[in-house]
Amino acid sequence: MKIGFIGLGHMGGPMSRNLLAAGYDVAVHDIRREAAAEHEELGAAWAAGPGATGVGRDVVITMLPTPRHVEAVLLGPDGLLDALSPGSVWIDMSTSVPEVADRVRNVAAMRGVHVLDAPVSGMAAGARGGTLQIFVGGEREVFERVRPVLDVLGDPDKIMLVGGHGAGYTVKLMINLLWFAHLVATTEVLAIGTTAGVDLGVLRDALLASPAASGFLDRDVLSVLRDGDYDESFALALACKDLGLAVDLSREVRVPAELSALVEQVYRRARRSYGDLAGEMAPVKLWEDLLGSPLRLTTQGA
Repeated sequence: MKIGFIGLGHMGGPMSRNLLAAGYDVAVHDIRREAAAEHEELGAAWAAGPGATGVGRDVVITMLPTPRHVEAVLLGPDGLLDALSPGSVWIDMSTSVPEVADRVRNVAAMRGVHVLDAPVSGMAAGARGGTLQIFVGGEREVFERVRPVLDVLGDPDKIMLVGGHGAGYTVKLMINLLWFAHLVATTEVLAIGTTAGVDLGVLRDALLASPAASGFLDRDVLSVLRDGDYDESFALALACKDLGLAVDLSREVRVPAELSALVEQVYRRARRSYGDLAGEMAPVKLWEDLLGSPLRLTTQGA
């Protein structure tokens, strides 16, 4: 199976290298020519544009920053869809929206090209380790056909067909929305409790032993509390983009989203304070700045 891969950033770079390590014939493209250097050393072919990436490929994967980029790569000048052969499969692993997928899929269907939306969770570490969670929207037959490729990129036990076209995008937006809400709520609780005099480690242990326990409190927040790492592998600008897409979706389906809108505003305030490239956990700094000291675990209760 010959694969094309477009988008060699924090996530797409290691994902495409995993495909090369698994023995696949891979052609790669990125707007930054230098991003492909390591891939070429591993045997990848360089494709000069989106169209060239699709020529002669059975499957082409895109991992791009925004829905606008996805649409431009597929339908723009030198677009990928013009180069894909009937029967080939386009898998979009970006965090996007069903609306864009619908427009692209309508064009793809006329050309006999199959489409799956398959966004991922698991951060850059999951991309490097091939342990991503993958949420796929589309036809089961197409999903099963490309399953061996997905198994290289993700944890086979966490690769899910979640519904029809667009369902993968929706599930990923909801996962991100809840994760960002966990961050805001958890940080606020830790800031209040520690300011009231409880040791941070003791407070966290008590929360983990209670009905308020969460995976975020157990694992994800430790990058900040132990290491001071705000995860710059996923930038605040992208987090704000995802939150905006999720809130926009709530308007589209006419479901009130008051709390989600507030979480979005907290993230936008952090972006204003710390910049586009600050890590996705940088909103924790808003409370740390108010407290005048970082939230860090000591040996007590850790």
